[in-house]
Amino acid sequence: MNIKIFAVPLILFVFISCVGQNNAAFTPEPDFSVYSVPENFIEVNNIIETKDGSGVGSMPHWLIAYIDGGIEAVEKLEAYSSKYVFIAVNEGENFSVLNKWIENFSERLDFPMFAAARIDKRMIASASLYPDNEYGRFYETMIKNAHSSVYPGAEKEGTYWIKVWFERENTWEYAENYKFFVLITMNKMSLQTIIRNMIIRVENAVTATSAQSSAISRLRQSFFEGF
Repeated sequence: MNIKIFAVPLILFVFISCVGQNNAAFTPEPDFSVYSVPENFIEVNNIIETKDGSGVGSMPHWLIAYIDGGIEAVEKLEAYSSKYVFIAVNEGENFSVLNKWIENFSERLDFPMFAAARIDKRMIASASLYPDNEYGRFYETMIKNAHSSVYPGAEKEGTYWIKVWFERENTWEYAENYKFFVLITMNKMSLQTIIRNMIIRVENAVTATSAQSSAISRLRQSFFEGF
């Protein structure tokens, strides 16, 4: 079973976290786990079953947009114009395990990794070469703070699953598996306020060179451009 968190366009961390309703940890046994962005990662014609049994046309608008164009396409939908969108994807052959994962998905416990991934992506994109050189200890400390912070208002808005067929790599064999999706959103203004306060807090906590301080200042001024 593969767990993929699609929020940013690069591979970042390996992490699996699910918490049961009785507060006991529930951790699926994955073969592989990454964070990345889907690029035509699902062929619509390969979908053979959907959650409601009514076919591709009945899938929620956010999932159709996501399959077609990733997170950016979802955020362009009117319903999410004032929100940041994050989507978790877990895939495999065991429906029961996947269903348990989706039931136990926790905004409080699982959302910080989404925020941290998006913050990391923004800092890497803004650096001229390497963010740990560009920003010094600010970079590492910022990511650690993002992982450990609390994000009131993060909301699990929807879930869905589909079943697809695919050709096994380097073979002529065909197989089927399930893909489960969790849609998480957060109000843009709320998340921006949390991140702005985080930047100030981290900036005051680390020692930076003159060049690094200038880079951090530029980042602070333009952080949400393309975020």
